[in-house]
Amino acid sequence: MRLLLAAFILCLCYEPGQARQTDTLVIKVDLQKTFQTIENFGASDAWSCQFVGNWPEAAKNKMADWLFSMDTLDNGNPKGIGLSLWRFNFGAGSREQGDSSGIRDEWRRASSFLGKNGAYNWQQQKTQLWFLHAAKQRGVQSFLGFFNSPPVQFTRNKKAFADKGVCNIAPDQYQAFAVYATETLKHIKQQEGITFNYLSPVNEPQWDWSDGGQEGSPYTNHEIGNLVKTFDTVLKESRLSTKLIIPESGQLQYLLNSRDRILKNNQVEAFFNDSSAGFVGGLPAVERVVASHSYFTSSPYATAIHIRDNISRKVAEIKGLRYWQTEYSVLGDNAGEINGRGRDTGITTALYVAKVIHADLVAGNAAAWQWWLAISPYDYKDGLIYIDKNKAAGRYYDSKTLWVLGNYSRFVRPGMLRVAVGIPGADSLLVSAYKDRANHRLVFVIINTTAKEQKLRFIDQHDRSIFTKQEWITYTTSTSLRLEKKRYPSESVIHILPGSIVTLESSYMQTD
Repeated sequence: MRLLLAAFILCLCYEPGQARQTDTLVIKVDLQKTFQTIENFGASDAWSCQFVGNWPEAAKNKMADWLFSMDTLDNGNPKGIGLSLWRFNFGAGSREQGDSSGIRDEWRRASSFLGKNGAYNWQQQKTQLWFLHAAKQRGVQSFLGFFNSPPVQFTRNKKAFADKGVCNIAPDQYQAFAVYATETLKHIKQQEGITFNYLSPVNEPQWDWSDGGQEGSPYTNHEIGNLVKTFDTVLKESRLSTKLIIPESGQLQYLLNSRDRILKNNQVEAFFNDSSAGFVGGLPAVERVVASHSYFTSSPYATAIHIRDNISRKVAEIKGLRYWQTEYSVLGDNAGEINGRGRDTGITTALYVAKVIHADLVAGNAAAWQWWLAISPYDYKDGLIYIDKNKAAGRYYDSKTLWVLGNYSRFVRPGMLRVAVGIPGADSLLVSAYKDRANHRLVFVIINTTAKEQKLRFIDQHDRSIFTKQEWITYTTSTSLRLEKKRYPSESVIHILPGSIVTLESSYMQTD
């Protein structure tokens, strides 16, 4: 017999005042039936870290702890959510252009490491580098650099956004763009001691990016393919290990053969089917990952599941290909279920996000899941941490969305395998489960959308008890709690409070 550590994450959505006791529900797991390997949970430094990096040490260290720390407080509660990947925004230089950039919101302009004369200025993103180092110091091991736009020195209109929906970089500038990106990666590796595992040169290529709202450039699939080939050559010559992540589609349907954006859709086939004219999936620098964003495809839930099922099937057709969800926050009106406008640090948005994560991991078979703005100054449901829109100092606030993501990111660690799980007779419950073979850990994620308090019991698929006598430990996120730690006797029937997300850790026995 072998002792293994187990952890269970349970999420319960509810209407206030409707909770009541129910019959015990049995959760069954099949450890032998496995799916994708989880690679990371992450978030990005856009755009606030360029200013928050100048804030007082105590404030920015507190925020970094919330995002990255795997340490515990004196009371045993987690200090942070333990993100395992950090996305670094390689800006296009609109911040250096100031008002002439045409980007109206100063906070959405971004620095590059190129000066006005074309020389490198390694001080121009030093505040973002503070958070890059903070992530590494707290144990983050995966780093992804991303461009929303090529640097303005290389764009057609010398701005960081496009004109009339036309790709803002000409083919004769691809080489310069790739060389700049590679030199930047080399400098940060040599001088800062941080290696970028991944580089994303294109972001949401389906959109026009022509309104000055932020940095961005559209691309057709053909343009992406040629750009990627150039990057592959330059990266190979540089002998860097960094891999390219593409195409970061603006919506999930563009991975498939959708009805619009004809030159910018069907991106699984376009880039990763070796019979496609635009095939780049076999290039040495291209990671075997197709990346997309979950915006505008999360409601209604049946529709969300349907499109993710289709993506999972399409990706599975190509040997060795994985799917990453690389950017999400609550945008739009989501079929009337929740509106992206209006800041919400409470549990309502957090529970909605938990369902999106479940859909991406279980129906979409996503191997990675990444949030958009780690730190937001906006009155929008786009942040894990919210701040006053001040450049030098101000108030800062955690959100329940931060801690709900932590119910996943802190416990579902890189290398864990998703395994089959079910709850007979409880179709309304959303369940996922993960095992860590190296460290003998198991994590169940259960989302209850019924508005009732639940009592839960855990067994294997053969109706056997699989747990030892060691105590169980829960970490609860709710209206009033943030990954609050509590101990239970082994094999307890666990009561899950309404409106809560709970991570339950235990040990179990498995026969080889």
